Amino acid sequence: MRLSKNMILKNFQSVQKTLGLLLMVFSSSMLLPFLVAGLFDDVYTASSFLASFFFTLFSGLIIWYPSRKTTGELRLHEGFIIVSMFWVTLALFGCIPFLMLPESNLTLTDAIFESTSGLTTTGATVITNLDSLPKGLLFYRAQLQWLGGLGIIVLAVAVLPMLGVGGMHLYKAESAASVTESKLTPRQKETARSLTSIYVVLTVLCALGYLLGGMSFFDAVCHAMTTVAIGGFSTHDASFGFFQGSSFIYWVSSIFMLLAGINFSLHFFAWKNKALSTYLADSEFKAYIVLLLTVVFIAGVSLLVSQTQTQSPATFTELFFQVVSIGTTTGYTTAGYGYWPVFIPFLLLLVSFVGGCVGSTGGGLKVARCLILLKQGLREAKRLVHPSAEIAVKINSKAVDQKILDSVWGFISAYVVILVVFTLTLLACGLDELTAFSAVTASLNNLGPGLGEVFVNYTDLSLLPKWVCIAAMVLGRLEIFALLVLFTPTFWQN
Repeated sequence: MRLSKNMILKNFQSVQKTLGLLLMVFSSSMLLPFLVAGLFDDVYTASSFLASFFFTLFSGLIIWYPSRKTTGELRLHEGFIIVSMFWVTLALFGCIPFLMLPESNLTLTDAIFESTSGLTTTGATVITNLDSLPKGLLFYRAQLQWLGGLGIIVLAVAVLPMLGVGGMHLYKAESAASVTESKLTPRQKETARSLTSIYVVLTVLCALGYLLGGMSFFDAVCHAMTTVAIGGFSTHDASFGFFQGSSFIYWVSSIFMLLAGINFSLHFFAWKNKALSTYLADSEFKAYIVLLLTVVFIAGVSLLVSQTQTQSPATFTELFFQVVSIGTTTGYTTAGYGYWPVFIPFLLLLVSFVGGCVGSTGGGLKVARCLILLKQGLREAKRLVHPSAEIAVKINSKAVDQKILDSVWGFISAYVVILVVFTLTLLACGLDELTAFSAVTASLNNLGPGLGEVFVNYTDLSLLPKWVCIAAMVLGRLEIFALLVLFTPTFWQN
């Protein structure tokens, strides 16, 4: 049915009120970088962040004030709009500090690219000479990813399933640790609070680990935020190659990237039940670990075979770290990664399509979807031999509903179509095949580093390819359908 004008106006005001409040809350994210810049006696950077804070705060106030008295529950339609506008609006206002600081030397497109990459925890960057940038700006980049990662967890576990999109809706029928069944805690506010607590604890523990490994306090805090967020932003141009002499730091990072790539609902139930068996009972977790260990083995064999051709032989620590970093879509790199046989970087790029588990800060298709796809393929093979057999696709020993199977196929189909269309667009812009494919793949999977011209950063891309990558980052982060649904006529008619 069509909505009346009064209903449409009320719905618009509900969205307006929520976005205004969101911006006012987001403005506070400018205050910590302001304090960091002040601690390093960087008056210009501090004043820039203070100006950004007031501009964002007043913009949110202007948006919120006319609709402040709007009441009533948000409908499904408003939910889709708010979820989509969450990333778009924050990315636009998040780019202000990048524009105000001359050290970053960014255009408007580059500033939006960097801000979007941070909030979506992609980790692709257009900024060079990181080592010489103001500490306040480096902290702000890391904080963007940390806040984006927290937003992803809350959206993935508590919000997107209610809209019928996002990886967690796969757990409606079949998961032994189902969020839909158990609801984590009685109310959504408590759910968000529990997830936030786990997220903060992991960040603190990661920072302590980095400190024990010899990182400076500033580097430890910044890298802990981007590790747990599976973001990949570093404070150094060399990324983790800067810490090449410390195996301890590499193992700390690997462990916390692995933990951040796991469904956060599993962390909650493991903590609640005080039982590590919670992890071992989950099919997705087991597939996640097996996949990464298999890739470590294949990449290790490849390195051994071609060891004489590499300029810097890799240790097992570096190999394991790099596989986990790319496999979980974090995007940190080691000093020797660029000299490895091209087979390995390309293999890891393909593994990033799988990404992390649902309900994690990882990108990609998600392990649960790929596991369901694999099991469905095996079922069809068995049906060729036994046409009349009733064979169920099972996750956690429970049959997956046919609607879930259909949604997985629909999601992957949309993913592939977007990948092809965006890659063709970049090819039409004059990029070579490897650069075009890897740039779209790394952006859509929220990975960051690609291959070819975007192996180090995305600075050399022209205007249109950068905007294509920005769109890919947002689509990948919103699980595609949460954004695409806004472009369907049916959505605006009902």
